[in-house]
Amino acid sequence: MQIGMITDSLGSRPLDEVLDITAELGLDTVEIATGNWSESPHADLDELVSSKAARDELANKITSRGLTLSALNANGNSLHPVSGPAHDKVVRDSIRVASELGVPTVVMMSGLPGAKGEKSPNWITTSWPPETLEILEYQWNEVAAPYWTELAEFARAHNVRLAIEMHARQLVFNPSTLRRLQGIVGDDVVGANLDPSHLMWMGADIPTVIRALGSSIFHVHAKDARIETHNLAVNGINDTLPPARSSERSWNYVTLGLGHPGGATFWADFVYGLKSVGYTGPLNIEHEDIVVGSLEGVRKSADLLRSVVLRDLADWTPADI
Repeated sequence: MQIGMITDSLGSRPLDEVLDITAELGLDTVEIATGNWSESPHADLDELVSSKAARDELANKITSRGLTLSALNANGNSLHPVSGPAHDKVVRDSIRVASELGVPTVVMMSGLPGAKGEKSPNWITTSWPPETLEILEYQWNEVAAPYWTELAEFARAHNVRLAIEMHARQLVFNPSTLRRLQGIVGDDVVGANLDPSHLMWMGADIPTVIRALGSSIFHVHAKDARIETHNLAVNGINDTLPPARSSERSWNYVTLGLGHPGGATFWADFVYGLKSVGYTGPLNIEHEDIVVGSLEGVRKSADLLRSVVLRDLADWTPADI
C-alpha cells in the first residue's frame, strides 16, 4: 500500500508547494481534482486534454519529487437533469487525460437524477409513500442504466477504471447500490472508491463493508467522521446544518484518529482488512475538518497512517511438517 493525498486538501496553496509538502511528509502518491465540485486549483483540464506538453509538465512535476499520480478526481453529478452534460464532459475529459498519463483510476460519483420532469436531483431514502419506488425505477432504468452502460464502455476503451465514491444524495450511496450498478455495467471497470467517512455516519460497520466489497475496492480515501452523540441523541443522524455549524451537527468530517471510536486502532484494523481482501493501492488523505488547520490535519493524518500502513508483500507460509 501507499500513503497519498488529494491535493484539494491543501487547495489554497499552489501545486508546486503542495507537491513539495507531500514529498516532505514522506507520502507516495497524489490525487488531483479536475473540476465539477472542485474548483480544480491544481489542474487546468482543458489544457491537459489539448496539450501533450501540459501533460508532460504535470507528470514531471510529480515524478521529479518521487511521487506518483494515483488518480484523477472528477466528483460531480453527471445525471443532474440540468447540469449533467457539463459534469459528464469533465468526467470524459478526465478519463482521456488519465489514459494519456497512464493513470489507472478516475474517482467520481454515480450522479443523481430527478424524478421524471424534475429539474433538481431527488434522493430517495425510503420505500414509502409508494411514489418513491416509481421514482427510483425511473432513475435507475431510464437514466442511470443507459448513461452508465455507455460510460463504462468509454472507460474500457481508454483502459481506465471508475472508482465510485458512495456518498449521500447520490444514486450509489452504499454497497448494495454499488452492486446494483455493477450488475448493469460489469465489475471490471466500475468499482468503489472506499471513503469510509460517508458510510460511518450512515451507520455502516466499516470492516464488514470491506469484506463485502472485496476486490471491488478500486481506490481508498482516508477520511474520518465523528458522531456528535450529544446532538445525535436529540435530532437523530440526518442533518442539514452546514459544516460551519459543526458544534450543532449530529456528525462531522474530522482529521484521522479524531472521529471513529478506537482512533489509531480502528485505522490499523482498516488497513489490515483492506490487505486481507487484496487491496494494495493508495490510501489518499482527504482533509475536510472544519476545526483543524489543513496542513496540521494532513500531517497528523499522515503520521497516523504511517504507523499502521502495510507495504510489503506477504511471504510467510506454515512449515510443511
